[in-house]
Amino acid sequence: MTLTPELVALSVRPEPELAPEPGMTLLSDDELDVLARRYDAECGDDPLWVFAYGSLIWKPDFDATGHMRASAYGWHRSFCLIMRGWRGTPEQPGLMMALERGGRCDGVIYRIAEDDRVSQIRRMLWRELRYHQHAHMIRWITVDTDQGKMRVLAFWAGPTGENTARKLPLADVAVILARACGHAGSCAEYLYNTVAHLEAFGIHDRNLWRLQDLVARELRQLHPAAAA
Repeated sequence: MTLTPELVALSVRPEPELAPEPGMTLLSDDELDVLARRYDAECGDDPLWVFAYGSLIWKPDFDATGHMRASAYGWHRSFCLIMRGWRGTPEQPGLMMALERGGRCDGVIYRIAEDDRVSQIRRMLWRELRYHQHAHMIRWITVDTDQGKMRVLAFWAGPTGENTARKLPLADVAVILARACGHAGSCAEYLYNTVAHLEAFGIHDRNLWRLQDLVARELRQLHPAAAA
């Protein structure tokens, strides 16, 4: 990888945690409980597996009892979610990954612990969705594994709306990722962690590999003295 921890460190800066964007309303505890019970019921007596293709791979924030590689056909990774908080600001919005239609996405599925599954689902919903306006951004998809086809939960598959930027050229994405940072860290850091952990699982995403190189070049141009 040309995007090194040293280059990533150049992209990180302290940023205050911002209030939610206008129009965003948090899900209440009761509403999170209802959603968690819904997806638990939809899973029934089968094990619950979650498809991880980005930060869930390296920061799952749930208890898993197993994992395996999986491929989602008809979906691909895309930096298409505009972030004006978290890893961006209103002045310098960032981009986060989602799944868009078409192609193939290789990732990892995690089996959720059975003993308190509703609580585990609730933790995921709070981490990934949090707001009423995002509550629909979870769906069941089918993935291929060594054990056959499996039905799994996926977050942020097929996002639409004004906070999406679809089909941006990789060069344009790289410019954004090299510059955006919020209170949770930088977009370059997010990309680095994703690519590094995918590689650790033996998953080589050609577009992300190209993107990390482009972001590395951008950071060297932004910080010529430090990157020398």
